Amino acid sequence: MSGGKKGSGPVAAASGERAGPIEASELSARLTKCGIEIDECRAWWAHADRSSSATTQQVFDEYWFGAKSLARIEVLVRSLRLRFDAFPAALQTLHRWPHMSAETRRLVCHWHLQLADPLYRAFAGEFLPERRSLPTGEVTRSLVVAWVGRQTGESWRLPTRTQFATNALSAAVSAGLVAGKRDPRTVVLPSVPDEALGYILHLLRDIKFKGTLLDNSYLASVGLVGPALEDRLRSLPGIHLRRQADLADFSWDYADLESWRRGVVGDAPNLAVASGGAA
Repeated sequence: MSGGKKGSGPVAAASGERAGPIEASELSARLTKCGIEIDECRAWWAHADRSSSATTQQVFDEYWFGAKSLARIEVLVRSLRLRFDAFPAALQTLHRWPHMSAETRRLVCHWHLQLADPLYRAFAGEFLPERRSLPTGEVTRSLVVAWVGRQTGESWRLPTRTQFATNALSAAVSAGLVAGKRDPRTVVLPSVPDEALGYILHLLRDIKFKGTLLDNSYLASVGLVGPALEDRLRSLPGIHLRRQADLADFSWDYADLESWRRGVVGDAPNLAVASGGAA
């Protein structure tokens, strides 16, 4: 299928050299007040044509998120704008993708939370993979609290560290990275559909982030590193990886994220999707 101009470039080049939106780098405790919120993210995408201009009062009056308090909506609007409106091409693509599978949806929400929160990014992309590699493959809230303390030093008190750890674990459970709601919990590998992998690669292609397309916290969080990732890329629609010794090179069938969605995912009637509605 034709979707846009082909392009290529060496994987070895750091994405930080690219122009465009950039992953967040400032430490924040926003996750203590707003978790992964998959249903609310879906509602936000449905209203993406107005998300940047609507006031909190308008969002409240129009029940974008159902019957929630104005104070809660203020928290949601502030957080979701940082996760999605900061990446306009991604938000418009998500707006036009109401038929997304549940498996892909939870990963998209997880990756955008990583983009907006460097501590959650490290938690999911570094700490959890380390735990998964251990013989027990387990994690507990107390271990996460201790890890958060090492990252934040004296800047966060224990209640903040504990709440962050609690919400980070809940987000990881919702994203399919952790199984179980009681300690000890098992760190697992989620199912990653081709459409989800295609989405994150096309998104990362055009933003500034730490790492490369073959080595980054977003793919590491779902276990796609090294040979496992390259095996998936051999059959992934719209993307081609060529390797010669230590040099790897991507080529792309589609010029950008939206043309990839049209060509690979396809169109469906762009109906507004209410929070918590069926796919």
